[in-house]
Amino acid sequence: MRAEDAFALGRAATERLREIGRERPSFVLGMDPRISSAMLARAFTAAALARGADVTDVGVLPTPGVAFLTQHVGADAGVMISASHNPFHDNGVKLFDANGEKLSDEEELAIEAWLDRDEADHRTVQGADVGRMRPLDGSRDGYVKFLLEHAPFLDGLRVGLDCANGAASVVAPLVFKKLGARLQTRSASPDGVNINVACGSTAPEALQDFVLAEGLEVGVAFDGDGDRAVLVDGRGRLVTGDHMIAIIGRVRRDEAVVGTTMTNLGVERWLAGHGVALHRADVGDRYVHALLRERNLRLGGEASGHVLFLDLAPTGDGILTALQTLAAVRASGKPLEAWMDEIPIYPQVLTSVRVNPDQKHAVAAHADLKAAVAELEERLAGEVRVNVRPSGTEPLVRVMVEGEDASVIEREASQLVQLVERLGGTVNPA
Repeated sequence: MRAEDAFALGRAATERLREIGRERPSFVLGMDPRISSAMLARAFTAAALARGADVTDVGVLPTPGVAFLTQHVGADAGVMISASHNPFHDNGVKLFDANGEKLSDEEELAIEAWLDRDEADHRTVQGADVGRMRPLDGSRDGYVKFLLEHAPFLDGLRVGLDCANGAASVVAPLVFKKLGARLQTRSASPDGVNINVACGSTAPEALQDFVLAEGLEVGVAFDGDGDRAVLVDGRGRLVTGDHMIAIIGRVRRDEAVVGTTMTNLGVERWLAGHGVALHRADVGDRYVHALLRERNLRLGGEASGHVLFLDLAPTGDGILTALQTLAAVRASGKPLEAWMDEIPIYPQVLTSVRVNPDQKHAVAAHADLKAAVAELEERLAGEVRVNVRPSGTEPLVRVMVEGEDASVIEREASQLVQLVERLGGTVNPA
């Protein structure tokens, strides 16, 4: 993303707010610490100010902190400059509505329509009508207070945090220390280019080794913008979002939870055996959010650690996810390791096949591929689960096959991947 793109989006978002009746629109704006974030934040802000909008700048803060403050200060919209779990050279803009929730598809299309409008259709202002930019003193304080209100006392628990050199690097250690954890922190020194580099939730192996080497009881790894987290138990095993939803849903006695088409079949069957139904949404937290709303449920998420607690927060929050998981474990009276022994995770092969950006949807929807998937599901009905989909953010087609027999799913996944390659890609590890 270029500064020009951020400027155009700032202009379009402001015009859209005015279009729906906000005569003097207001934004809360935060960012992650990657090197381009300040540039994009200033470009978005300049466009908004020039069109009479006010911007409250909260600086470097996790995405859920921006969503929280948007609602807390009564702004019309929230803006987060981040590319989440992607490398430093990528960046983007996330927009939230006044409730701190991600925008609907319809609202995004309305903003995109303003991006396509001629310059003459956009209104600039002068003099006293120019917008104001203000810092928010103590911006993280309200967000930290919120987290503490929904956290257990950790009572000397030996915790390792991996902050991905990202937006959680200050807030997460502060919160865990206030809760009484004996804390060791890694990857919490962002320099603008080291975000997500061999660290954080997308590279949890480093934290797994760290937990074992230091004799810690639990580890927590965040992604670059802090809206997701995965845990590591005291034996070095990865605790995914699937695990956390299962633990929390079981302890809280939820009747149903929401996962995605990627949620592990073993977890689904385990939940069903304990009276908790799993409803599946399309991949993406916005679709999880929509299904939670539709079914009036409160807990859902993805294996990546992007978990939603709609009774507590409007968007995914990695710090909150970790704290709620630890609270559920403590309430259960069983250690995390016991939960990990109990919850089955079936073998899963997930492969990403790189394709041209304009071909990923066509390849994923190809008749030959659909026929191969249908034949596999019919031939091994009840034994395997298959999902083939285009990536939402990258030029990839993702092929997933899971089931109880590892040799079977490896064989079947390989055949599907070869077909996708023939249809237009080169294989790339997931």
